[in-house]
Amino acid sequence: MSYSVNNHVFIMAGGVGSRFWPKSRSNFPKQFIDILGVGKSLLQLTYARFEKLCPADNIFIVTNKQYASLVKEQLPRIKDNNILCEPSRNNTAPCIAYATFKLAQLDPEANMLIAPSDHFIVDEDEFIRKATLALDFASNNNRALVTLGITPTRPDTGYGYIKFNKNPVSEGVFKVERFTEKPPLEKATEFVKSGDYVWNAGIFIWKVAAALEAFQKYAEDIFNLFDNGKDIYNTAQEQAYIDQYYPQSPNISIDFAIMEKSDEVYTIPADFGWSDLGTWGSLYEVAGKNDQGNAVSGSSLQLQEVENCIIHIPGNKIAVIRGLKDYIVVDEKDVLLIYPKNQEQEIKKVTERLKKDSLDRYL
Repeated sequence: MSYSVNNHVFIMAGGVGSRFWPKSRSNFPKQFIDILGVGKSLLQLTYARFEKLCPADNIFIVTNKQYASLVKEQLPRIKDNNILCEPSRNNTAPCIAYATFKLAQLDPEANMLIAPSDHFIVDEDEFIRKATLALDFASNNNRALVTLGITPTRPDTGYGYIKFNKNPVSEGVFKVERFTEKPPLEKATEFVKSGDYVWNAGIFIWKVAAALEAFQKYAEDIFNLFDNGKDIYNTAQEQAYIDQYYPQSPNISIDFAIMEKSDEVYTIPADFGWSDLGTWGSLYEVAGKNDQGNAVSGSSLQLQEVENCIIHIPGNKIAVIRGLKDYIVVDEKDVLLIYPKNQEQEIKKVTERLKKDSLDRYL
């Protein structure tokens, strides 16, 4: 199986990207931004990538209701029925359950691939090859839940780690033994050194029937909530049902709800130049840099003794910076952020403080 009408892709595009603040705002989050400076948003790049895997009619976007018009604006050819609008942010398990039940009504024999909208991939052909391998395996194993695992390049504490049995069950496919979410540095170093772990990229592949069975077995409350509406998916009543009942679903990730409980989880280790672009630091890693190691966006910059920084300044503004090393500098509309790169995980907490202080207009 390669390019197949039986393959369906669901792109998750409902997050606010708070760790990319102030570039990413609640009304225009990072998946809709040309963060790489290539003329296309992350969502548009992701959509184009998956057109190599299945027909465009089989690609769905799962997003928050407030972003539906942005999706239509950036993907003008997408059908209305291919945009799933969540009325609340309840994490990935309800999001994926909604997608599963909607697809089950359309095609009970379908294969599903679920992926975030904001990942950066260098070698797209290798990515498609690995995704195809996963879809082939899943289509022939009715209960298999497959993840694409990223070969670690460093002991990063910001990722989840997947331990796998090094004896393949099929070519390139390995049984998962354990998930470990965001370990401390000492553990992450140990994991990377062992060679038995991959990063959890949050890319999932399975048959729709396998997902339904897993939800029923491991997350019965989520299963029942969406199963009660099985006759209304892909009808004019779907959105009203989702608006009423979706907010009642628990706020839980697919990893905690199903993947850590199931004994039918497999991974395909991959190396295709991946970044989740979750933070300014991850953008710095993939961005082009000058001789001083600075990743710069801006046309009127005067830099002296500035090293290993990521700097985003509007083209209509002059910035004069001296004596800065390993910093994030972002001037975006009404916010100026100057923050140490090695403390970038705190940026999300900064946005939470602003919200607490009733400064939501800056978010």
